[in-house]
Amino acid sequence: MSAGSEQRKLAAIMFTDMVGYSALAQRSETLALELLEEHRRLLRELFPRFHGTEIKTIGDAFLIEFQSALEAAQCGIEIQRTLAKRNADAMADRRIEVKIGIHIGDVVHREGDVYGDGVNIASRIEPLAGAGGICISMDVERQIRSAIEVSLVKLAPTELKNIQVAMELFRVVLPWEKQGPTRSAEAHSREVSAPARSTRRWAAGLVALVGLAVLGAAVWWAYPHFGKAPYRTAVPQAKAPSTTPSPADTKSVAVLPFTTMSPEREKDEYLSQGITEHLCTILSQIKGLRVPGRTSCAAFKDRQDDIRKIGAQLNVATVLEGSVQRMGNQLRITAQLINVADGFHLWAANYDRDMTNIFAVQSDVAQQVAAALKLHLGLADVQRLISRPTEKMEAYDLYLQGRFLWNKRNGAAIREAIERLRQAIQLDPQYAHAYAGLADCYLSLLSYANERSRDMAPLARAALEKALALNPNLAEAHASLATISWRFEFNWIAAEQEFKQALNLDPTYPAAHYWYAIFLAARGHKQEAVQQMSQAIEVDPLSPVVHWHAAYVDILLRQYDSATVAAEKALAVDPGYLLAYGLLARAHFLNGDEARSFAASANPATTSAAARVQLEDVYRSKGMRGVFGLKAQEAITLRERARGGAYNIAEALALSGNTQQALDFLEQAYDDRSIGVVLACVHPAFDSLRHEARFLTLLKKMGFEK
Repeated sequence: MSAGSEQRKLAAIMFTDMVGYSALAQRSETLALELLEEHRRLLRELFPRFHGTEIKTIGDAFLIEFQSALEAAQCGIEIQRTLAKRNADAMADRRIEVKIGIHIGDVVHREGDVYGDGVNIASRIEPLAGAGGICISMDVERQIRSAIEVSLVKLAPTELKNIQVAMELFRVVLPWEKQGPTRSAEAHSREVSAPARSTRRWAAGLVALVGLAVLGAAVWWAYPHFGKAPYRTAVPQAKAPSTTPSPADTKSVAVLPFTTMSPEREKDEYLSQGITEHLCTILSQIKGLRVPGRTSCAAFKDRQDDIRKIGAQLNVATVLEGSVQRMGNQLRITAQLINVADGFHLWAANYDRDMTNIFAVQSDVAQQVAAALKLHLGLADVQRLISRPTEKMEAYDLYLQGRFLWNKRNGAAIREAIERLRQAIQLDPQYAHAYAGLADCYLSLLSYANERSRDMAPLARAALEKALALNPNLAEAHASLATISWRFEFNWIAAEQEFKQALNLDPTYPAAHYWYAIFLAARGHKQEAVQQMSQAIEVDPLSPVVHWHAAYVDILLRQYDSATVAAEKALAVDPGYLLAYGLLARAHFLNGDEARSFAASANPATTSAAARVQLEDVYRSKGMRGVFGLKAQEAITLRERARGGAYNIAEALALSGNTQQALDFLEQAYDDRSIGVVLACVHPAFDSLRHEARFLTLLKKMGFEK
């Protein structure tokens, strides 16, 4: 590397420090230098055996770089083993002891030196190792815990100097260490043992398991008008739903979001998301296995909750977690299946693959996963789901990028997603999933770019029909086609057939359940609608989108108390899910509670201080009808610069008591094929319009005779 050049990469960093060297140098400089040189010689003999590269020495300390966390940990153990043997026969004043800290992270090579978080954190955790000990970060622990024959003790979250967030650290318990009181005194620590080899030798056959991560992102669609990027959800500890979880079914597993460990984390985040989503999809289709929905599992992204707490909230017996690291065209995947009851690993493995060979190993990986689940969970019938969605690796990569951009839920990102998906289709015109993803993007533009349904729905339908022609078994595509059929085309019979087909293909797809629930509520089938919503909540219990839809269904069924509870649950799961405030305001208003309706309508999370003052003035003089009227007029002003939203304006006008103007916008919503217009048939907001001739004419156009 030439002078002045810079290289950034992911590396495992070891920082060592010789214990008591400064004090020894003050007592005897000659002895100190002698032991220092012996220490350096012994360690330098070991580094190359584990592919360690000496970056520099800092006094009595070493800074070493390794290609993997496992090699760094193995080297650290061998260093302490070598020194322990050497010290066994040494006088007390001639002992050589070192402390070792290991972290894996982003580093920058510049002018022969190394900088970055990987170095900083390794140096900060080294003092916590103690004489003759090894301290590692959680990132290292995840990659080595199933690959070494030693135990690990989890320390309490630790604040490190100049490191912004508290770190979760582990101490390596070396076989020759005395098991004294020090271990039991570690506050909040717990032991994480490597799998007992005598009882888990079959785990070696499961190495291919983690390769299932490279199967990619399965098609799924959070309803664009109400949805939100699921991987931005957070579960507030103090506001979690108050329901007590039932005992977890032993045949259940939650797939937590895989962590991106690549040097270019933001760039490769789409890959980890795709891996996680496909894991959820493939596991949810195994007969007899219950898998919580993707959105509920996504609530735990970038969090360090105790595994037992996660299991209780998702009501599962096992949890699958892992990480993805991409270096050029190479992938390193780690995955581990954890037993919620005791926190121990049922199995874990590392898996290295070439990106270009992803589909060549799908069959092998799927079979290994099925075998593992059947062994551990006692499944009587395990389906081996092997898919090969495309022969073109570049098309697959573009598809994952498109899905990732679509999940950002903003107009610019969705339009960029459309371009990526079109490129994928150009490379492989037979790529069914790419067509389904394209349809989802067209439908999302209705909410996030104010496009008209009249323009977008036909494009979405064409893409879905192409997807289903190529692969008739895409449940998500059938569910989306059902929504288009009744919401935009008012074809109730075709919609019901598509909903039933979607649920037959994938009974665990939450969106199919809650869209079908709204469909049934619109048709007056109360019991069936409630049943479908219950199934959606069971599949995806921590999804704000699911609870939002539960509130909407309750409003359509005029169960306002239940609607407020459901809307509040959506906000308890995610206080940032702003759409829930509007629904909560409507539920309170329809239930006759104007004070609570105003509190939700003017919540600081959705309303600026200046707007709140204006709303308070209107509320004092005209009540909530005036507030709805003001919001309708604001939406009308915005509509002059956009093309969507006619139905929402009509609803607000109807709630404000402005009957004729509400009818004007309702007719416009019909002409635009606004996504919600068909719900006017049963929505209580339009009760004051039900005897109007214009309203009855609209209902007839949408397939209602009464």
